[in-house]
Amino acid sequence: MLITWDFVHLNIYPFHNFVTVFTRSMASKTHVGFVGLGNMGNPMAKNLLKHGYPIIATDVFPESCKEVQELGAQVIVDSPAEVAEKADRIITMLPSSPNVIDVYTGPNGILKKVKKGSLLIDSSTIDPSVSKEMAAAAEKLGAVFMDAPVSGGVGAASSGKLTFMVGGAEEEFTAAKELLSCMGANVVYCGQVGTGQAAKICNNMLLAIGMIGTSETMNLGIRLGLDPKLLAKILNMSSGRCWSSDTYNPVPGVMEGVPSGNNYQGGFGTQLMAKVSLFTTHSQIGGGGGCFYAFSLSEKRAVLQ
Repeated sequence: MLITWDFVHLNIYPFHNFVTVFTRSMASKTHVGFVGLGNMGNPMAKNLLKHGYPIIATDVFPESCKEVQELGAQVIVDSPAEVAEKADRIITMLPSSPNVIDVYTGPNGILKKVKKGSLLIDSSTIDPSVSKEMAAAAEKLGAVFMDAPVSGGVGAASSGKLTFMVGGAEEEFTAAKELLSCMGANVVYCGQVGTGQAAKICNNMLLAIGMIGTSETMNLGIRLGLDPKLLAKILNMSSGRCWSSDTYNPVPGVMEGVPSGNNYQGGFGTQLMAKVSLFTTHSQIGGGGGCFYAFSLSEKRAVLQ
């Protein structure tokens, strides 16, 4: 077994923190908990299994666990707390801030039975302030929480080519990267807790602008009599080229293997994008310190549900 000993941290971090990091680096192929097996979580968990990590999985919809169970995962029926009791490395992939709050701090949440020294990685796309609150709650129990939202969509999740934007304690990044590298081609450390979400929000803001622009442009061209495939070809060899036009074109029949080529099934739904846009708007208005960020957890639940 490969053991990583990083002497750089010896004189920087308290000894007990170093011991925790060192012990975690030895964990390697021990059980990994996975909560949330939807369109993204399912292929992500499968890739961990492919890399030899035994998975303990749960989802609010038991039928979502069937595929990973057939591949060898241990399945627990809708009990994040029980997952935390059995695994000290847990990845969560959930639709929204309220879901994350419930899975971590709810009556049957992870933090009810989390082990001291556990590494908790949340790959959901949520409000950065919620990530900070979950990190503070985990820290009180001796656990480490990191935000690690993703970019790339279902296709990249299936092929293991996601981009992870990671926020959290820098000394824990290596341990997080060990797992995330099994599911992604790029794992980028962004800074302290919440900065991963900040990077994701910025990326999604640009994606939304590009997708709206591509949709309007394609619609205009079709209305003016242009063949959509021809128009896409011209755009993609010209200055208007962007990810939404050459990789994820929104017009049916232009590309295969994308939601528009599959009756808009899969992909990043407009409801989720609207919630991310809400985070963006409130960040701009509040300057990162007011407005949405000053709301209580109960108020955030009301806004986002």
